[in-house]
Amino acid sequence: MLRPLASTANIFVALLRGVNVGGNNLINMKSLKTSFEKMGFKDVTTYINSGNIIFKTRERDGRKLETKIELMLSREHKLECRVVVRSFSEMAKLVESLPANWDGDKGWKHNVIFLRHSIDSESVVEALAPKNDIETVVYRPGTLLWSARLSDMSRTSMQKLSSRKIFQEMTVRNPNTTRKLYELMKQMSQA
Repeated sequence: MLRPLASTANIFVALLRGVNVGGNNLINMKSLKTSFEKMGFKDVTTYINSGNIIFKTRERDGRKLETKIELMLSREHKLECRVVVRSFSEMAKLVESLPANWDGDKGWKHNVIFLRHSIDSESVVEALAPKNDIETVVYRPGTLLWSARLSDMSRTSMQKLSSRKIFQEMTVRNPNTTRKLYELMKQMSQA
């Protein structure tokens, strides 16, 4: 018997890594939405042009969803990009744990760094070797919360992160996008 899709346990967000950035890995969100619907996902919606897709599915395993979505992207869109999938409950815990001081101080830059399961460990903070005098990196399961003063940006470890192999196993969203994705998931759960 098939499970109904009414539970928050069936709501996920897929975060595509590095799409529509700097003219690279271009993909149309309407086309992406259609591809997700053809895969059998329900109530598919995209948010902004950077590869954020919210959907419902009977599948509960985020790793299986990542693999399935990556195969579709390669086959249908000739796009070799990594995908990070988070459940409604994972996003709820994350958003609830975002620091209160991340709102309002325009002198700081904050990022939510979503980790693929292959590197999801507190030890990833050590591997990044943040400069503790100018930046803060805090591990949350599946995520790093990164902050630095705008005046120090050019000296942070984040500036060199994109040239490191480990960066291929992460995708970055700002706090506003992260919160909005969770709000959209919450709306979907109430529909």
